[in-house]
Amino acid sequence: MSRRDQLRVELGDRSYDIVVGSALLDDAGALIAPVVRQKRAIIVTDETVAKLHLDRLRAGLDKGGIAHQAVILPPGESTKDFAHFSKLCEDILGFGIERRTPLIALGGGVIGDMTGFAAATLLRGLDYVQIPTTLLSQVDSSVGGKTAIDSKHGKNLIGAFHQPVLVLADIDTLSTLPRRELLAGYAEVVKYGLIRDPAFYEWLETAGPKLIDGDIDARREAVLKSCAAKAAIVAIDEHENGDRQLLNFGHTFGHALEIETGLGDVLLHGEGVALGMRMAFDFSARLGLCPKDIPERVRRHYAAVGLPSNLKQIANARRMDAGVLVRHMAKDKKVRDGRITLILSRGIGAAFIANDIERPAIEAFLADETGAAVH
Repeated sequence: MSRRDQLRVELGDRSYDIVVGSALLDDAGALIAPVVRQKRAIIVTDETVAKLHLDRLRAGLDKGGIAHQAVILPPGESTKDFAHFSKLCEDILGFGIERRTPLIALGGGVIGDMTGFAAATLLRGLDYVQIPTTLLSQVDSSVGGKTAIDSKHGKNLIGAFHQPVLVLADIDTLSTLPRRELLAGYAEVVKYGLIRDPAFYEWLETAGPKLIDGDIDARREAVLKSCAAKAAIVAIDEHENGDRQLLNFGHTFGHALEIETGLGDVLLHGEGVALGMRMAFDFSARLGLCPKDIPERVRRHYAAVGLPSNLKQIANARRMDAGVLVRHMAKDKKVRDGRITLILSRGIGAAFIANDIERPAIEAFLADETGAAVH
């Protein structure tokens, strides 16, 4: 058997394991059986992932004695809406499930979010297993129980906190990712170093290019480090009332960019987060909160691996309006009493929650970023 590592998310009687390693799909039945209450499961995946990994998962479940049926959704962020969620729920109910029937999310962040939200709501609560197949979902969205769908008013505005019973991060699935998708996930890996682990960030400055180019050991180490960091934060702040907000570093700016570009392939979530983190550093430096050389150091690392650092690198995007971006940010879930909450930084590994930044300062910064005055 190839190397497998196990981490624990400590949440009392809702604690669960994260297993990181190779060939996990092949042994999925044996790994899942001890943590589910029924030897039957409903797999939720998308068309792209189904072609690549569904047969292996089915075989793994068969080997472990778990019966299964599958719902296959269209790929992409546009699937995370009410219409597709409604159909997903009706399809699952159509299989005649019971409260003991677990769901299995096989895919990236979209599939994980939708399956988790379905599990939170169907029959007032089902167990579910996360089998993330993208780097982004392995290091971030599959861990911590945040589930959601999008609204016309913004990303992830309709959802629930609902923890999985198990996370299986099969490193083998990363070999099927397009480079752009891998880079989008890498942005979330970098985030953990930037918010509170400067030693990890320094390691990434050397190992990051190797990870992107296919180094299995670097990928495993990055997933383990990222999952351990998130598990530690979730254990002390499950519902994002304190330190868990730090995991949104780059997201308030990034989500606004995603919404403005149409929540599609023009700007992937991880690309938006990468841009948002760079913007957060530049804004922090502008406010005198962090040294001015820090944003440039981040830009150099982005360039070394191939992440975008400039809004002009967003392909086919129309010129953005700073005022519109601010209005998107004002609908963020972290807004308190009408004030935009930002995660800013005093340096590498020194992120903090800032809810006292005046809106005119944000607008002026975005006007410079976009090259367009606020309207």
